[in-house]
Amino acid sequence: MGISDAYDTPILIVGAGPVGLALAGDFGWRGTPCTVVEQSDGSIYQPRQDLVGIRTMEFCRRWGIVADVETSPYPRDYPQDNIYIAGSLADGWEIGRHASPAMDDARPPPQSPQRRERCPQNMFDPILARFAGSFEHVDVRYNTQFVALNQDQEGVAVEMDDLERGGRETLRTRFVVGCDGAASRVREAAGISMTGNPALTYTTNIIFRSAGFETLHDKPCGYRFIFLDESGTWATIVAINGRDQWRMSIIGNRHEKRELRADEIDAAIRRAVGRDFNYEILSVVPWTRRELVAERLSEGNVFLAGDAAHCMSPTGGFGMNTGIGDAVDLSWKLTALLQGWGGPGLLATYDVERRPVGLRNVTEASGNLGRMLSPGSNADLLVPGGEGDRTRDAVGRDLAAAMQREWNTLGIHLGYRYEASPIVWSDASPVPADEVMTYTQSTLPGARAPHVALGDGTSTLDFFGREFVLLRIGPAAPDAVPLITAAAERELPIRVVDVDEPAVLEAYQRRLVLVRPDGHVAWRADVPPDDALAVIDRVRGG
Repeated sequence: MGISDAYDTPILIVGAGPVGLALAGDFGWRGTPCTVVEQSDGSIYQPRQDLVGIRTMEFCRRWGIVADVETSPYPRDYPQDNIYIAGSLADGWEIGRHASPAMDDARPPPQSPQRRERCPQNMFDPILARFAGSFEHVDVRYNTQFVALNQDQEGVAVEMDDLERGGRETLRTRFVVGCDGAASRVREAAGISMTGNPALTYTTNIIFRSAGFETLHDKPCGYRFIFLDESGTWATIVAINGRDQWRMSIIGNRHEKRELRADEIDAAIRRAVGRDFNYEILSVVPWTRRELVAERLSEGNVFLAGDAAHCMSPTGGFGMNTGIGDAVDLSWKLTALLQGWGGPGLLATYDVERRPVGLRNVTEASGNLGRMLSPGSNADLLVPGGEGDRTRDAVGRDLAAAMQREWNTLGIHLGYRYEASPIVWSDASPVPADEVMTYTQSTLPGARAPHVALGDGTSTLDFFGREFVLLRIGPAAPDAVPLITAAAERELPIRVVDVDEPAVLEAYQRRLVLVRPDGHVAWRADVPPDDALAVIDRVRGG
C-alpha cells in the first residue's frame, strides 16, 4: 500500500539533535520518507552527551555505522577512569578512582556484540546526519523553525518559518514527532504537560580549551574528575574531546538560579585545578537539571521522543540513549501504519512501552545524582594529617562504593522490557527483577532478543531490523507455515530464519521465537500456535 499523495511528507520530525537524526535515519533505512526541520544551522557549540550506550551501538550496527563511531576524532587510547578529588588537582588528594579502559582496550560484554563508545555529540551528530542524509527520501532542513500545528482526523498541518530566507510555510503531514528537546514547542502545541521535579540543580557548564592540561597536576589522567570540598561534591571536569577541550560543570543547587559572572567562573576553574594556568573559554551554558516525564507521549498524530518526552540528570548517560530507544520503537510502528499492515491499536502502544522506560531511567539518573552528592559536609576533608586522612579514606571508600551503580549500568541499557504491552503475547512465565548493574538475557515476551555469537562470526542480533523475524531453532524445528500464512493474510512482513546451533537454543529457550522489527520478542513457543491469526493480529496491534 502506498503513501497518500494528500501529504507534503508522511512524517515530519521537529528537531535534528541525535534523537531526531536517529529517527530520520531509521525511517530512511526502512524506506519510509520523512522530513526533518531544525531551527539551528546544525552547529554544536557545547556537546551535551558523549556516551553512546551499548544498545545504541547495537542500533548503529544495524544501520552500518559502527565503524564511523569507532573512527570518530575522540582518541581511542584515552583512559576512561572516573576520579574523586578532595580539594584541587594540583595540591589535593585523589581519594578514589574507578578504572575504566580506553576504547581500544575495551571489550564487549558476553551479552552483546558491541561495547559502549565515547563519542561526544559534536562528533556523533555528524555521523547520524550523514546516515540520515544518505537516503534520497529523507529531507533535512536546517534554519527552519516550528511555529504551530493544527490536527484533524487525517493528519496535521504544521506552520514553519524559514529563518534564513524569511517567509512562513504550512506543510501537511500525517504524523509529527517532536524531538525538539526539554523546552519542546511541539509538546506545548500538543497540550502535553510534564510531571516530576522541574529543578534538581541549577548548573553551569563551561567548555574551556587548555592544551597540556594533564601536565598541570600529578594525578594520572582520566575521563572525569569529581571534586569535593568540606561542603560536599561541587563540580566535575570531563575530557570532552580527549585532547585539549574540557567541560567543567559547577553543580549549583535547586534554590538559586543565576548566571555566574566571568570572575566567578575563573575562580571556580582555578579552584578546581589548584594553580594559575592559561586557558580559553569556548562556551558557558547555564542549565537546569530536571526529573520530568511527559504525562503522555502522544496526542492524536503527534508524538514525543527524547528530551521532549523525558528530561533527566546526565548522571549515567541515559538521556540520548533513552531517546534513541524511543526512536526505534516509534519508527517501525509509524512505518507499519503507512504501509497498511499496522493495526488500529498499534500506535497507542508507543506510550505503553516507552513511557515506563522513561520513568525508570529518569528515576535512576536522579538516584545517580544523589549518590554523587552523597558525601555531604565533612569538616576535616581538606585538613592535612591524621584526622583528615581518616576522613578522606572513609569518604573515598563510601563514594566509590556508591558510584559503582552509575559506572555499571548494563541492565539499564539492555534490560528494559515491554511485557505489559498489549502487542506482546505473554506466556505467563515468571517476570524477573529489573536489573541495573547486571543483565540476564531472556526471550521473555517483551524482552530484547538475546545476542548469541554464531559460527560464522555474526550475531543473532543481525537477523533483526526491517521486518518481523520468526526463528526456527534446533534440529527438526517446528512448522512455521501457520504463522507465515497468517502474516501473509494481514500483509505483515515476516522472514523465517532457521538456526541449528545449540548455543542459540540454550539462550532462546524455545524452538519458535517471533521477534519484532525493533529486536524485542513478540511471541515464543515450542509448537505452532493453535490460532496463528490471533498471534499475528496481537503483535501488529490489530
